[in-house]
Amino acid sequence: MLRATNNLIKDLKKQKRTNSSLLFLDNIKIINDAIKHGLKPKIILVENENLNIWGNSFPVYLVEHKVIEQLSDCITPQGVLCVTEYPQYTVTEKPKTNFLVLDTLQDPGNVGTLIRTAVACNFKEIFLLDSVKISNPKLIRSSVGTIFDASIHNLSKENFIKLFTKWGNTILLKADMNGENIFKTEFNKEKPIGLVMGNEGQGVSTLISNICNKTISLPMEKNVESLNVAVSGAVIMYQIYAKTGNL
Repeated sequence: MLRATNNLIKDLKKQKRTNSSLLFLDNIKIINDAIKHGLKPKIILVENENLNIWGNSFPVYLVEHKVIEQLSDCITPQGVLCVTEYPQYTVTEKPKTNFLVLDTLQDPGNVGTLIRTAVACNFKEIFLLDSVKISNPKLIRSSVGTIFDASIHNLSKENFIKLFTKWGNTILLKADMNGENIFKTEFNKEKPIGLVMGNEGQGVSTLISNICNKTISLPMEKNVESLNVAVSGAVIMYQIYAKTGNL
């Protein structure tokens, strides 16, 4: 097994700071999930040879434990780190399944949890509009590897609006406290439904609100102002999942 050079380590540290398309995976299960879904590791670092469970299938380098610590965002890394690139999916036509739109969400834990729920509810396309990047380590960990089961797109709000306008005749729901009760809402089972969840503090932006067909909400007691966006999104997605014939 090769030992990583100082130049290689310096380059990886620079790439982590500047290249948002690279994933730095520090969990063996998630690394294997990525490989199972066809992602090819550019490089794998291990702190001892026993941790190399991939043999000669990929470039594997031996490094000191402190190097793993410096490149990992985990408090107690497992002694491995894989650098790979998340696929850049091209959106050429409107989604064929229900889809999720996250408008300016900044908490990677919320985004990762919403992605995990979306995959569980068969929302196969996910659009991150001016939101946290897919390469964020906390997002990856909170998604528990489900980022590899969906097509995830980082877009600006303006570019998403251009796409949505081209699709035509597409249902886009906005989640807001003043909307229609989701438990009483009926949906057309023949058409994919898009769900928009807004920023943790500000909600759905005016730009995206303007293209939504309907506003839906979760009923709650008057002494509760709102729920966490990941919790709200989960309940709403499961309702849509059930009402469109998936359950």
